[in-house]
Amino acid sequence: MPAQAATKPSTKPSLTLKRRLKAPPEKVFAAWTDPEKVKRWMGPADAKAISVECDARAGGHYRWVMQNAAGEIHDVSGVYREFVPNEKLVFTWAWKSTPERQSLVTVLIKPDGDGSLLTLTHEQFFDEEARNRHESGWSSTLDKLEKMFA
Repeated sequence: MPAQAATKPSTKPSLTLKRRLKAPPEKVFAAWTDPEKVKRWMGPADAKAISVECDARAGGHYRWVMQNAAGEIHDVSGVYREFVPNEKLVFTWAWKSTPERQSLVTVLIKPDGDGSLLTLTHEQFFDEEARNRHESGWSSTLDKLEKMFA
């Protein structure tokens, strides 16, 4: 009887982060879709957005180029798959350096008292290491978004 190869689970790593923001859903949504607003907060703590393009509509493309304190350039882009104003964005995510490693980001925005509850889910990571790096990056990026509305 031939030996059977062990099978790996087909589920790819993902992460979910939540933030309560002191802004109504329409302002939070605009922070994700208006290039000038995206520039104010996109990128981990040691980085800043130096170029932002957003064709904010289902089927539209985006591209965010960030530079960290060491001068390294990080270039990410994708396509908006879902676009529900003031409520939901779903977009593909691929770094220019690893375009074959496409993942998926979902941003949900719900009214919460005098502010909003933002839930970010990033899924279909290549591996756990990529997920862990993105969890760190998204956490500090969302800290900057939270401060923008403080």
